[in-house]
Amino acid sequence: MGDTSAIAAGRTPAPGLSQVRGACPHDCPDTCALLTTVQDGVALKVQGNPAHAPTDGVLCTKVSHYTERTYHPDRLLRPLRRSGPKGSGQFEPVGWDEALTDIASRLSAIAARAPQAVVPYSYAGTMGLVQGESIAARFFHRLGASLLDRTICASAGGEALMYTLGGKVGMKVEFFAEAKLILIWGSNSIASNLHFWRLAQQAKRNGARLVCIDPRRTETAEKCHEHVQLLPGTDAALAFALMHELIVNEWLDHDYIARHTLGWEGLRERALQWTPERAAEVCGVPAAQIRALARDYATTRPAAIRLNYGMQRVRGGGNAVRAIACLPALTGAWRERAGGLLLSSSGMFPVDKAALQRPDLLAGRMPRTINMSTIGDDLLRPSSPDFGPAIEALVVYNSNPVAVAPESGKVVQGFAREDLFTVVLEHFQTDTADYADYVLPATTQLEHWDIHLAYGHTDIMLNRPAIAPVGGARTNTDIFRALASRMGLDEPCLQEDDFSLCRTAFGDRVDFSLLMDQGFAPLAVPDAPFAEGGFPTPSGRCEFFSERLQRLGQDGLPDHVPNYEVPGSSTRYPLAMISPPARNFLNSTFVNVHSLRDAEGEPLLEIHAGDAAARGIADGAVVRVFNDRGEYVVRAKVSPRARPGVVHGLGIWWRKLGLAGTNVNQLTSQRLTDIGRAPVFYDCLVDVLPA
Repeated sequence: MGDTSAIAAGRTPAPGLSQVRGACPHDCPDTCALLTTVQDGVALKVQGNPAHAPTDGVLCTKVSHYTERTYHPDRLLRPLRRSGPKGSGQFEPVGWDEALTDIASRLSAIAARAPQAVVPYSYAGTMGLVQGESIAARFFHRLGASLLDRTICASAGGEALMYTLGGKVGMKVEFFAEAKLILIWGSNSIASNLHFWRLAQQAKRNGARLVCIDPRRTETAEKCHEHVQLLPGTDAALAFALMHELIVNEWLDHDYIARHTLGWEGLRERALQWTPERAAEVCGVPAAQIRALARDYATTRPAAIRLNYGMQRVRGGGNAVRAIACLPALTGAWRERAGGLLLSSSGMFPVDKAALQRPDLLAGRMPRTINMSTIGDDLLRPSSPDFGPAIEALVVYNSNPVAVAPESGKVVQGFAREDLFTVVLEHFQTDTADYADYVLPATTQLEHWDIHLAYGHTDIMLNRPAIAPVGGARTNTDIFRALASRMGLDEPCLQEDDFSLCRTAFGDRVDFSLLMDQGFAPLAVPDAPFAEGGFPTPSGRCEFFSERLQRLGQDGLPDHVPNYEVPGSSTRYPLAMISPPARNFLNSTFVNVHSLRDAEGEPLLEIHAGDAAARGIADGAVVRVFNDRGEYVVRAKVSPRARPGVVHGLGIWWRKLGLAGTNVNQLTSQRLTDIGRAPVFYDCLVDVLPA
């Protein structure tokens, strides 16, 4: 479909009108199938592919504007070299050959002396397996560079699922349409999981009851039958109170528990300590509401839980996911295909990660691991026996850490080091690009091959290039291939082409001809994968008790782990702050797309009317949000979306677009979660005063 062979070879395709199949690259569960309409080598529009059932021809507002992003007047189209102070955003154009030769020379010199002083920094700017961690991973493995612990979004919940269900596995999303009760827990699905929301609406039309569990009265909460507006970081307490009610009322599937779970007696004892009254005190919701929710969950079949990552961005986030993931096994909800739980389906995909990333290139070396969530502290660390060499070079791709990493005051301080050599692969001059020594223009999804798994459905997706790279943009893979060649790294795998990498990603575990023919290939997954147990844990059971966690020195049972900064515990900083995404952005992506930024307006802090009145704050006033880590100047929106004692710093705006050159991450901390070493963005106390 379309003349993609010419595009892949760098030639202008034949004139005429065509549609090219692709896949959305962004960090969203839906991983939509795209159709890009191309005329005479120009992409005219991007739309959903109606042949792909999960997408059904529908895209979110953000990706519907993808051509606006690809042809944006501010798009980086040639390499840039810094000409002013770090952070000034002052650059001069430079040729590709000169840029790559100088970067290769400087990385070679550092790697020859201390390879671990070189650090890659990347995440989900694209979710593609090829333009993400393929040639890039091979390149850094060959160098012996520091490894990166990619924790910034999902590792707390992901590891918690692994210790409970055996991996990122769960229900097939399409069967939510058949459920009679759906708990939407920690997810603003209308904004961040559109196609699941369409299934939930289908269930609602068929008589299902929808319950949203979220500290914020989101667009999703407004459309559900009930909203449980708990305090941030109290989800495990709510889950245990639900368990308490299941136990005392004998709303249990004892047969399923006996045959398909591990650690029931210990979990039972712990849950019986959590009366609805105790949980109500912790969660800030009525005990009667907890009792009613437990009754509904126990007595409605099928009952399904759509869990999302918002609720795991607190100190006890991993334990909270573990506790919630125990619920379907207690009631036997897994027996039905429309029962159970889904947080992520990505563990079902048979990616050949070793073939794609080639860790064998480390050749027995064991580099240190840098946690991307503590990059602010780590960039400021000197060499030491415990830490190893100070970071001397940072190569950033598919990420914007100056905007998205926590405690950004320290992140900025680290990136501003004159002795830090920084290379950024980007589409636009982001906050992070402003601190680079070189900025290299990368291709967008319309301009390269890639292959994708999903974490909200179970189809493998192939992305064909629809147009030739705009200007002088080059693929991530091509940039790393060129650097490897200039650095004398002559392993053939460092030069593998993108189309071959697409085939390498899944090997013979996928029908590649089907991918080429229709752009997607469904996995063979049972409709009710755990109806008869068979969890991918060591025991084959849903592990209420995890021996693996116990061996790591942790509690083998889930528990409620209070926040580091407990809501209501501080007179100095009496407000809890969460920082959910603005509806028209995806992390820091799309912030510079004018139509989307115009729709979003400006950076906002949602605050309850009572909290605003107590501080003399009028709707629309400019306020200071502050704690010991920093200060954020933003416009206040007095809003019924906020409950008393909780404010919402909608993110993630680029710092340079903020009223005072900062964003909400000026206030968040670099502390880590109980499981998964993830950041605690929503575990944050502040106060707010008129500016």
